[in-house]
Amino acid sequence: MTHTQKLGHLAAILTIILWGTTFVSTKILLEAYQPVEILFFRFLMGLIALTIIYPKPLKGTSLRQELVFAAAGLCGICLYYLLENIALTYTMASNVGVITSIAPCFTAIVAYFAHVDEDAINKKFFFGFLVALSGIFLISFNGAELQLNPLGDILALLAALAWAFYAVITKGIGNYGYNTIVMTRRIFFYGILFMLPSLLFFDCSWSLLPLQEPAYLLNLLFLGLGASALCFVTWNYAVKMIGAIQTSIYIYMVPVITVVTSIIVLDEQITPMSALGIVLTLGGLVISQYRGKRKA
Repeated sequence: MTHTQKLGHLAAILTIILWGTTFVSTKILLEAYQPVEILFFRFLMGLIALTIIYPKPLKGTSLRQELVFAAAGLCGICLYYLLENIALTYTMASNVGVITSIAPCFTAIVAYFAHVDEDAINKKFFFGFLVALSGIFLISFNGAELQLNPLGDILALLAALAWAFYAVITKGIGNYGYNTIVMTRRIFFYGILFMLPSLLFFDCSWSLLPLQEPAYLLNLLFLGLGASALCFVTWNYAVKMIGAIQTSIYIYMVPVITVVTSIIVLDEQITPMSALGIVLTLGGLVISQYRGKRKA
């Protein structure tokens, strides 16, 4: 493994650790805001932060490249998060957690048919996927009754598919040779642009008064600056360094991080089923990552 590949894996791990803790922050903010308000605020804040950090404009792009940037913003910023949040209003959060964890599998399939990674689909990948998914299932449901809701579950499935397209698209964007922050900033811009029409269909107050409470303000800052601005930069960097497939596999760790965070922050108790789920999830991650040498 080269030095750049090691940095790519570290970037993916850092991203997932932060993304795995967003559940707690979002849960707190939902007491004062609608899901779409949280999304709009966090990505607008992320765009502003990235512009301040690296104000250099993105120049010299072709029309085709701009369309690819727009596709990434549509899939990874607008569609994924909107579909996921809307799905939560129709079905159980545990259902959404399990279904969206199928994203790495979808990513491998999309990458294969897009000729981004012809070796993406193999027995070890799917075996690791099944092991990790069984662990995610145990963590998410933890003894609760499985309740299927066709509309909510289909929306969650579409969210996972949208993320798969985003992962593959950003792999292609990484080959353009632009600065990662500038690329992420352009993706945020298009994501917010596509999000604007959807705001008309939600009952949003857009009040900033709740942010007078330190808990709400700090959690929104974490989502905007950490989970959005920082994490999308590190995620896109990881995709550029190690490829869309290997980076997406780290999504398996999100439920594990969420459980650990809930124990630390919310004083929730870990159960034997959750502990077994963590072991299976991490085991599936290892199996999927170490499936032989191949090009990223």
